[in-house]
Amino acid sequence: MNDRDDRDDRDDRDGRDGATGGHEDGGGKAGFEDLLAEGAAVPTDGWDFSWFEGRATEARPSWGYAMSLAARLAVASAALDVQTGGGEVLDFALARADPKAPVLTVATEGWPANVARATALLRPRGIAVVASPQDAPLPFADSSFDLVSSRHPVRPLWHEIARVLQPGGTYFAQHVGPRSVFELVEFFLGPQPEGVSGSRHPDRERAGAEAAGLEIVDLRAERLRVEFHDVAAVVHFLRKVVWMVPGFTVEAYRPRLRALHERIEADGPFVAHSTRHLVEARRR
Repeated sequence: MNDRDDRDDRDDRDGRDGATGGHEDGGGKAGFEDLLAEGAAVPTDGWDFSWFEGRATEARPSWGYAMSLAARLAVASAALDVQTGGGEVLDFALARADPKAPVLTVATEGWPANVARATALLRPRGIAVVASPQDAPLPFADSSFDLVSSRHPVRPLWHEIARVLQPGGTYFAQHVGPRSVFELVEFFLGPQPEGVSGSRHPDRERAGAEAAGLEIVDLRAERLRVEFHDVAAVVHFLRKVVWMVPGFTVEAYRPRLRALHERIEADGPFVAHSTRHLVEARRR
């Protein structure tokens, strides 16, 4: 799952809140096959999670990333948002920073569908979205930005972040932490080795940032309750967040999906926990 800060950050679309309860069709609960078909049919481009309203919920980190990002954009002169997704969070933050938004703001994104979506959303603000693979060097000159941000990067490229920051510049981000939603991952894949489940630990992030020449200013972690209210929400989530269960398809995991559906019908929502950490670092 993804997250927002609280009601003011609802339009980030990096989480779900509010309504609970399963989906109903024609006054009665949808059957297993109908739920599978529904979850498989929802488009997965961008990071708009509004479809999950009433079907899945996730608690919010206390720090309110998008509003905090808006405050930092309001005092920046040149900003870069890395792995911007569909641009929803950056657009939200810039709207709240306006009219003090940076003179220059650019974003990168690696997924072609999201590049198109982010371009359409951010172009009216005069923001260029650069297509750049997530593991490639950032396509910018050294010391180009006084603010680099990222919400849920697949993997932070610490040396590249440090390179494009000006001396004294800030990296401000929200990262996915270790074992995020692993109750669901391990329901499908079984127990995962430490090298997989602990790869995003904040201590490792600190070490990587410091090795690249960044000074950690703030590093906070939280574990947050997630609930899936029907199997359609699980299908859509695993199709959208593809690294959770690599190679996931409905047909490949039909027996486990049926078992999960029956569990939800009998016991109520499937409960998992996301992990998030807030990172603020400064280039020395």
